[in-house]
Amino acid sequence: MDAIVIAGGVPRPDEPLYELTQGQPKALLDIAGKPMIQWVLDALSGSQEVERVVIIGLSDDNDLTCSKPMVYHPSQGEMLANILFGVKKVLEFSPNARHVLVASSDIPAISAAMVDWIICNAMQTDHDIYYHVISREVMEARFPGSKRTYTHLKDVEVCGGDLNVIRTLTATGRDDFWNKVIASRKNALAQASLVGWDVLLGVLLRQITLEQAVEKVSQRVGLNGRAVLCPYAEVGMDVDKPYQYDLVRLDLEKRLKSG
Repeated sequence: MDAIVIAGGVPRPDEPLYELTQGQPKALLDIAGKPMIQWVLDALSGSQEVERVVIIGLSDDNDLTCSKPMVYHPSQGEMLANILFGVKKVLEFSPNARHVLVASSDIPAISAAMVDWIICNAMQTDHDIYYHVISREVMEARFPGSKRTYTHLKDVEVCGGDLNVIRTLTATGRDDFWNKVIASRKNALAQASLVGWDVLLGVLLRQITLEQAVEKVSQRVGLNGRAVLCPYAEVGMDVDKPYQYDLVRLDLEKRLKSG
């Protein structure tokens, strides 16, 4: 399976990580001696399941390395636009690709084994989108003090992961739908209407389970989605704030010392 790495974000002066990045791409922020994205590329390099890597948002002059064939393309703006663009680029050199792995560049604690688990577990079924979530218990046991944002469902509290799988036809054959999603990104009412008010109310009142929420949203948007409870907190440990940066940096430094 080919992988897309989204690396286009540059923190603005009013955003928490600006004090560390100072106008440079977040993906290139040094953490434990490497650019943050390099840790992600190392995990993809060691994967038994990843064949090629497409980086969206950086150029090829940053001395990044990967054991898999790697190409660069400029950012297309918003996250979703970058993902859709990345899928189309994958299909240019792998026209028969059925699914792609989508990774954020700010989850440096992931490993090759986690990447392979994500891909192998997803390929056991045939869904359009595999979205990985991490329970509060798993996240706080692994990264206490990470202060993630959780969705409170009837049966579990979860935060979203940043290593997911998407069917290529889902990204290339639903232009009208994706245009609506992109157009609604700053409109809470429009977003709620897309997923369904019954789902939103069920979440707010904690009267809907994870499986029920996925089923209802899938029916609403016409996609066959699967939410996967991921056992690896690292998949959801994205670095958004300075204290999260420090938490992950210390964790990676311990990894380096332990060999």
